Amino acid sequence: MPRITKVYTRTGDDGTTGLGTGARISKTSPRICAYGTVDELNATIGVALASNVTTDLVEPLRRIQNELFHAGAELCVPAAESGKQQGPRIIGQHVERLEVLMDRLSENLPALENFVLPGGTPAAAQLHVARTVCRRAEREILVLARNENASKDLLRYLNRLSDALFVMARFENNAAQVAEPTWDSRA
Repeated sequence: MPRITKVYTRTGDDGTTGLGTGARISKTSPRICAYGTVDELNATIGVALASNVTTDLVEPLRRIQNELFHAGAELCVPAAESGKQQGPRIIGQHVERLEVLMDRLSENLPALENFVLPGGTPAAAQLHVARTVCRRAEREILVLARNENASKDLLRYLNRLSDALFVMARFENNAAQVAEPTWDSRA
């Protein structure tokens, strides 16, 4: 576990940042954009938690925040170097756990009959924001994967996580007995 004694280092003043290997790369590189968006996703989930989500979602969301740190740790080490530096990783078990969560949360939700608009309770709306940030993180990792190997488990995880965040937003509105806003195609 790193011990952080100072938040600022001044090493990034030139537009570069350090990877887990110690190498420095541009802050605009696809790798940094990818794990920066994973960090943003984690922050949006933190806002959802601070928005008083139903207690049934607190533990899964906190676990997901930790798993997103695994994703960041995985992304901060280029695939070519990952064999030399083993750290936390997203694995198939994480994907399966999201699927079990979605199945459990969906049991008592009404069937979808229309497209759902982001909204409802503040927590549900924030979960929808997290869902869209998750989709962007997935796209940015796909951009990274054009030139480097990217973990298939990580891509599956983010794909499943965006679905899980959608289900959680629906669950949140249902638990609060707030009607989900739906798309009016005639508006």
